[in-house]
Amino acid sequence: MTSALDQWLPKSVLLLRDYDRHKFLSDLIAGVTVGLVALPLAMAFAIASGVSPQAGIYCAIVTGFIISALGGSKTQIGGPTGAFVVVISGIIAKHGIDGLFECTMMAGVLLVLLGITGMGTAVKYFPRPVIIGFTNGIAILIASTQIRDFFGLRMDHVPGDFFHRIEAFGAAWNTISMPATALAILSIAIMIFCLKFAKRIPGAIVVTFGATIAVTLLGIPVETIGTRFGGIPSGLPTFAIPHFSYDIARQLLSPAFTVAMLGAIESLMSAVVSDRMSNDKHNPNVELVAQGLANIVSPLFGGLPATGAIARTATNVRSGAKTPLAGIIHSLTLLAIVLFAAPLVKNVPLAALAAILMIVAYNMGEWHEIPEILKLSAADIAVWLITLTLTVIADLTFAVEVGMVLAALMFIRKVSRTTTVARVTKDYVEDSRKHILQGKDIPPYATVYRIHGPFLFGATDKFAEILAELNCLPPIVILRLRNMTAIDATGLGAIRDLADTLHASGRSLLLCGAREQPAQLMHQAEFERHVGTENICASIADAIERAASLYRTHHTAAHEESAAKVV
Repeated sequence: MTSALDQWLPKSVLLLRDYDRHKFLSDLIAGVTVGLVALPLAMAFAIASGVSPQAGIYCAIVTGFIISALGGSKTQIGGPTGAFVVVISGIIAKHGIDGLFECTMMAGVLLVLLGITGMGTAVKYFPRPVIIGFTNGIAILIASTQIRDFFGLRMDHVPGDFFHRIEAFGAAWNTISMPATALAILSIAIMIFCLKFAKRIPGAIVVTFGATIAVTLLGIPVETIGTRFGGIPSGLPTFAIPHFSYDIARQLLSPAFTVAMLGAIESLMSAVVSDRMSNDKHNPNVELVAQGLANIVSPLFGGLPATGAIARTATNVRSGAKTPLAGIIHSLTLLAIVLFAAPLVKNVPLAALAAILMIVAYNMGEWHEIPEILKLSAADIAVWLITLTLTVIADLTFAVEVGMVLAALMFIRKVSRTTTVARVTKDYVEDSRKHILQGKDIPPYATVYRIHGPFLFGATDKFAEILAELNCLPPIVILRLRNMTAIDATGLGAIRDLADTLHASGRSLLLCGAREQPAQLMHQAEFERHVGTENICASIADAIERAASLYRTHHTAAHEESAAKVV
């Protein structure tokens, strides 16, 4: 009974059962740190979305508290993120701020329904080329929205669509502000320095405080929060029920679905990052319910859509967070700033916030995945390129819809191509003998897992069984691919992640028996870089022989190291 109840309890309840003073001190330091990091990001995301900076702060306060208090992740930090910038600005342009609030609450309801119906793993049905495509596209769009403030261009209005926006920037290029440009470039340099040489120091905090002090004391002539927005109001956010319209709600169904899917994808990806860094396992359904409730409540206080924030979550863990209380303290830190330090925020220069968002856009772009995508099949490349292009020139909702349709067609094509009818010959029977497990002795230093059927997007969570037994596994893991009929980019990514996890634990991964389509795609993607050419075997018999060789090598090396220590 207790275990069944635990499946629906928030992490805050489960982890506070054995809470102590040492954990509180760690959570306090982490919460205050990430709260200071969240301040400039929340304002920057709000400004980039076309709303006042306090909307981003109110969102971070309200949703950050709810997501940490009710969520299924140990150290996840919730709040406004770059993924929503493009969607928010588009909704406001068509339906106004009330339309945005209505859409956010509708997306919240969808997220709650996903969670309570146990669909927390539904995000796996988004193929890797689609996710990378719209992530690249969003990053490009976010960067393009920051060009005006980065260079201090004097413009009354920034167009909503990409090409007209770039054209407008070109027309206003003669109004460039050298002080703003210099401040933005210096901010970029400081953040890169912190990222490379002082990782424990959040560059966003250094840039925000440093640039604000410089502008205040030196009187640098750049645009600030105060000059454009008049600062941010001091005091508690005001509770107000947004105006709802049934006619607008019907038009917002598709954008609400996009907001919900983006929220689900980014929050669960962020939760996975949290798991890896804090050695925990999140509850996806509880997390989605909390994300949904946060998005339902956020508009009541004038806030934006929210989801799990990967960068802030990573900062939270690196700062020593132990439980969700750190996320709650992060929310209270932002609330304290609004209550007691709001007048100081008016001197934050917009060029510094633009620089911060440029770094955010670069980090969220997943640019390192592009060379991997280009090694895949022409169909995978086409899905990625079409999704990327439509995200930039059309809109995110349409891009994701088209990407999913194309991915579904690819799924059908790949499965149909694996269906064959062939005559059984003596050669076929003889060749099969080296692949069958019967009669093969699996040594105690190795274990064998098999994949049966197509390993395409939607099936890649099947490795959870291996990861759950990670600490009990022998030093060599053999993945038998003889009955894996097809694989795609998402499946390749899952095997790559498995290899990285096993290698990090000091274990080796061998692959054996891949059929024609999987073998061809793995070779095309240069997959041997992740496991070693010698560890991709033709049959289970070869894999067992290779395992014996690996074990002898490892055993000999360990024996020699032990003997050297004795001497």
